[in-house]
Amino acid sequence: MATAAAAVRSKNSKEQIFEWEGKDKNGKLVRGVIGASLLRQGILVTKVKKRRTSGGRAIKQKDIAIFTRQLSTMMKAGVPLLQAFDIVARGSANPRLTKLLTDIRSDVETGTSLSAAFRRHPLQFDSLYCNLVEAGEAGGILEALLDRLAIYQEKTMALKSKIKSALMYPVAVMVVAFIVLTVIMIFVIPAFKEVFSSFGADLPAPTLVVIAMSEFFVKWWWAIFGLLFGGIYFFLESWKRSEKMQMTMDRLLLKVPVFGELINKSVIARWTRTLSTMFAAGVPLVEALDSVGGASGNAVYAKATEQIQKDVSTGSALTTSMTATGVFPTMVLQMAAIGEESGSLDHMLAKAAEFYEEEVDDMVKGLSSLMEPFIIVILGVLIGGIVISMYLPIFKLGQVV
Repeated sequence: MATAAAAVRSKNSKEQIFEWEGKDKNGKLVRGVIGASLLRQGILVTKVKKRRTSGGRAIKQKDIAIFTRQLSTMMKAGVPLLQAFDIVARGSANPRLTKLLTDIRSDVETGTSLSAAFRRHPLQFDSLYCNLVEAGEAGGILEALLDRLAIYQEKTMALKSKIKSALMYPVAVMVVAFIVLTVIMIFVIPAFKEVFSSFGADLPAPTLVVIAMSEFFVKWWWAIFGLLFGGIYFFLESWKRSEKMQMTMDRLLLKVPVFGELINKSVIARWTRTLSTMFAAGVPLVEALDSVGGASGNAVYAKATEQIQKDVSTGSALTTSMTATGVFPTMVLQMAAIGEESGSLDHMLAKAAEFYEEEVDDMVKGLSSLMEPFIIVILGVLIGGIVISMYLPIFKLGQVV
């Protein structure tokens, strides 16, 4: 790290030149001047301060999508690339994103291509992003490719948001139901048990079962919670780290009633949208397929994409290779075949993506209205059954009296 000391010299009240000196990574003394470029632009420097670049929240996909849209808009308006980076960096409220953009700008300023600068940050910019930017640089259509990339990211995020909204409601209700059942088992039922002990009569079978469950829960609650949360943690970790587990779970998810169809349609929408975007950008089909499988978000389709890539690289037609995998619906295969024959593969795949995105939207709306009564019935049976079981002795006592 260079240790720098800055000195300010002012020849007059209108011109301020900032001289700096420090040491480079080899320990060599280096000097420089800043401010001259600002003076040439007619800017009078009145304040200089260090910008905070540490802390802040993690950079999310939404941040990258917004950055891509802003960069595309400014470049279309004729703003130079480096100046566009400065504007976006200054406008960001996230110090981490500011540092990221500053680092990329510095790389580009020293002669590195924009795609190469992006590739140095793989956590934020995946291979699909970098390949599209590289294609835009090579073809001299970077503004158009950034616009296409921004549209792709916005549609992908919208699709993911719809899937999350469909799954969020039942998950949230299950969590609340678990909390309510825990409170009933630990606090409410033991109180009823003390009241029933003074009756001196045999309790109904449902009441005895619920009391036994409560006693077990009170005694072993630490083990139950430990196994539950520990099991969930290890399951998720193995899902992320084990390819075999990913393949198994993704295959099972596609077969889950109702939700499996929703996930399948969303995966197909992402797959066709990604390939359409890459192919329209001029990326060769074999290279485009490198990014398509991972972007689909499903191990089954990622494996199928690998096989398609191998077949296409040996001269097979895309539609023939897709058919051999057995995972794509007939409509997608027919549209891909028409696209290959007419030379408009990107357009036909985009149409297929739009169709399945609309299908996902319709399914989410239908599920939202369908899940509410279904979940209410389940909660009514669980909690209502427990309440009735605990009140049965009281009802019998009233009959005796």
